[in-house]
Amino acid sequence: MKKNAGRRLAGLSLTAVLLLSSFTACQPKTAGAGLTKVTLNEVAHSIFYAPQYAAIELGYFKDEGIDLTLVNGAGADKVMTALVSGDADIGFMGSEASIYTYAGGSEDYAVNFAQLTQRAGNFLVARQPDDHFTWDKLKGTKVLGGRAGGMPQMVFEYILKKNGIDPKLDLTIDQSINFGLTAAAFTSSDSDYTVEFEPFATGLELEGSGYVVASLGTDSGYVPYTAYSARQSYLKAHPEVIQKFTNAIQKGLEYVNSHSAEEIAKVIQPQFKETPLENITAIVERYKSQDTWKEDTIFESESFELLQNILEEAGELPKRVPYEDLVTTEFSKKAKK
Repeated sequence: MKKNAGRRLAGLSLTAVLLLSSFTACQPKTAGAGLTKVTLNEVAHSIFYAPQYAAIELGYFKDEGIDLTLVNGAGADKVMTALVSGDADIGFMGSEASIYTYAGGSEDYAVNFAQLTQRAGNFLVARQPDDHFTWDKLKGTKVLGGRAGGMPQMVFEYILKKNGIDPKLDLTIDQSINFGLTAAAFTSSDSDYTVEFEPFATGLELEGSGYVVASLGTDSGYVPYTAYSARQSYLKAHPEVIQKFTNAIQKGLEYVNSHSAEEIAKVIQPQFKETPLENITAIVERYKSQDTWKEDTIFESESFELLQNILEEAGELPKRVPYEDLVTTEFSKKAKK
């Protein structure tokens, strides 16, 4: 596992070295009506990130003077590559990617400036309903898992270990399926379980192809699952843009934490046009009920240390990195006032 981690770190480092030489921090582009263009690359487009979409649909970014372009990176590794190359101004992903890049020796590494979710957003889906599911039932089974070194997979393994299950010896975890394609693969594979984000978990239930039997967010406890980051150079050159962005996200958090699932679903529905409103409502309620979203965007040191503990247990952390280097709470504290 450490050998794989080393290759991943080396890859990120090489990418950084090759790409950083081709750009310098430039002035943000200005859109019409005095708005500043900002490109946000997100790890996935999921109802799990409802506060972000509420901020978009309710005009909070425009109120802050930001013309936001949202890009789906489809994976933390791809988001980090876009951030390092300068194709994205801000990246939204699991903070493990920033740790890998920093440990790989990147000089203009990504710094986390705002946390959004405080629990895992994926669910364990079985072939049949199981109202009395316990994690020991996974022994001897086959599970469709996530990418090695990614938060979904590491949190899954973290839960297994908490329940006395060895991820390598007690079950088979298939990590060969690309991100976002596991639900489709589950319907035709011989796997007993799959680990899914929404809306895929609910989609499998509606098809009768699978049933949610456990929440990784509930069983893992509070985990700093996703956060916003930007390169050091961008933070230093454009602190006012980062502050305005953080202000908008804070408003989005306040909205979802003070409104019903039905109200939130109606607001974010334009982001999920192919998903029926009642499905969005059910998914939002599922996330609200497990206390998914933070009340503020402050990324606490305790959360960062827990993240490193999870990476260490997964064999993905060659050495611990300083919280002060990879996290800033300056913008979050101002946004909270």
